[in-house]
Amino acid sequence: MAKADTGQTVRVHYRGTLNDGTEFDSSLRREEPLEFTIGLDRMIPGFERAVTGLEPGETVQVEIPADEAYGTRSEDLVREFARGEFPAHIELEEGVILSADGPEGQRVSFKVLSVTEEVVILDGNHPLAGEDLTFEIELVEIL
Repeated sequence: MAKADTGQTVRVHYRGTLNDGTEFDSSLRREEPLEFTIGLDRMIPGFERAVTGLEPGETVQVEIPADEAYGTRSEDLVREFARGEFPAHIELEEGVILSADGPEGQRVSFKVLSVTEEVVILDGNHPLAGEDLTFEIELVEIL
């Protein structure tokens, strides 16, 4: 039977959890398995490595350290802005996610950490940055 390898498009079901067992994502909530091509860097590195070498129908559980997932948290990505830099129509509340176009046209997201009349503090880290992740992955098929 064929094994998943770089350059192949695969379909997988997965369940992702944090160290405390909290589920942060699962393909089982969607109608179709996740489809991606191994080696295009569309998935976190540890996830791609876990799928590589699997045969259809095979399941693996893998622990992925933060540096092979969404990276470590960077305090450089927590920034303070003057409240006046934001248009008045934008509702700024703690916990809200704001999106903007990055310098190369990519979408970037920021979580609002705090808001005062003078200052807004935004966090540009991925919500899972700094987290070690556990995935249960089933290779459904190789396309």
